[in-house]
Amino acid sequence: MGARNGKQFLQRLDSTPREIWYGDKKVTGSVSEHPAFRGVARSIAALYDLQMKPELREAMTYKSPTTGDPVGLSFLQPRTREDLAKRTWMMKTWADYSGGIMGRTADYLNSSIMAMAAAKDFFGNEGRDYSSSIVRYYEYVRENDLLLTHTLINPQTNRGVGPSKQADPFIAARVVEKKSDGVVIRGARMLATLPMADEIMVFPSTVIRSGQDDVPYSIAFALPVSAKGLKFICRESFASDSAYDHPLASRFDEQDAVVVFDDVLVPWDRVFILEDPEKANRVSEATGAVVFMAHQATVREAAKAEFVAGLATLVAETIGADQFPQVQEKISDLLLTAETMKAFLSASEANAAVNGWGLMTPDYIPINSARNLWPKVAPTLAIVLKQIGASGLMAIPPEEILGSPARPEVDKYYQAKLADAEERIRLFKLAWDVAGSSFGGRQDLYERFFFGDPVRMASAYYAWYNKEPFKERVKELLHRKD
Repeated sequence: MGARNGKQFLQRLDSTPREIWYGDKKVTGSVSEHPAFRGVARSIAALYDLQMKPELREAMTYKSPTTGDPVGLSFLQPRTREDLAKRTWMMKTWADYSGGIMGRTADYLNSSIMAMAAAKDFFGNEGRDYSSSIVRYYEYVRENDLLLTHTLINPQTNRGVGPSKQADPFIAARVVEKKSDGVVIRGARMLATLPMADEIMVFPSTVIRSGQDDVPYSIAFALPVSAKGLKFICRESFASDSAYDHPLASRFDEQDAVVVFDDVLVPWDRVFILEDPEKANRVSEATGAVVFMAHQATVREAAKAEFVAGLATLVAETIGADQFPQVQEKISDLLLTAETMKAFLSASEANAAVNGWGLMTPDYIPINSARNLWPKVAPTLAIVLKQIGASGLMAIPPEEILGSPARPEVDKYYQAKLADAEERIRLFKLAWDVAGSSFGGRQDLYERFFFGDPVRMASAYYAWYNKEPFKERVKELLHRKD
């Protein structure tokens, strides 16, 4: 099949059975027409259409090494810096479509499985060898241009103890039994974004520390979303039918779900790690997957920083606030954030090197620095918009007012220096969707914890970073004789 277009994505979405619960009802009929999923489904379809545009197709796809058909470029295993640059351009094109708002576009997990497939030997062991399974899975997803979701963390029941010490040992997803045709999984995982995906990857995130009792939780596998016993329980949707009132939520609410495994059978050819805490703890870094996932995330974050900087500038100029030094300073901070993320990205690619699995890999120092800095600076994007828009962000009536008898008053009192009332309201609604709406609140939380607990990440960064050269420089100065 190769690279697909938006229509093909929607057709597969609606023809693939899956158990999704929204509120007190199981979703039936066409998922792409359900109010909670309609907007984002169309946005994902638009991304797939982008890669098929005649003027973009060559830059968004490459020839499959097995079929020769065009496949999505985010599956490309980079061997040169040119390959790396191609991947970045493709990912930035997708990120710019949503202003960096969509955090789980297909290129994120495509980056993960392409790195894992290159590191296939990591998945071998003295018992059952899973190395061929990860390669076959990568090729299957690539050749069918599938959209993946994933779930990494255990439910937040009692965070003070490991999964085996919970009140019920089957709260967190774990192995129940091993059978001739596969492994049976029971329990739950969170947080699966995009339950309208084609497949789900279940990989370890939290480190297994509690000895043999936690061994059944150290697993990695993938399944079609149609697997028997697999259930998605969704949060409340922030989607809206009005692109005027909710320009982002109406298009890009990716939806998040807790995934329940009700004695789900995982075929042996879909198992990648089984009851192996050592591999579970090392898989992301040892395979290089975390570097390529963080690389994609940095591309998206740069796009989002640019988008919000542009939005803040437009808001300030529209109401004539751009002349004030304090406003210029705040927008300058946004521009600095955008340039900082782009600099991390450029440095990672300039210092790229071939890793132990043969992939041209971005330098992890700037990439890891970016993923630690972003949770600290991302919240300031919304803060600046609130400071510039101020009370004007609350004085934004719903779209219906434009067709009401009050329209003359609206035209008079809602106009701005550089925009009529309708355009000013439209702009401020966009700013509100970033900074103050329920959708914006989800975005804030999402960015704060995108790669996990920022405090733990900082501790890991501190332990990982090579500080010795800096210390030696200080010691040399302290004991310098001249």
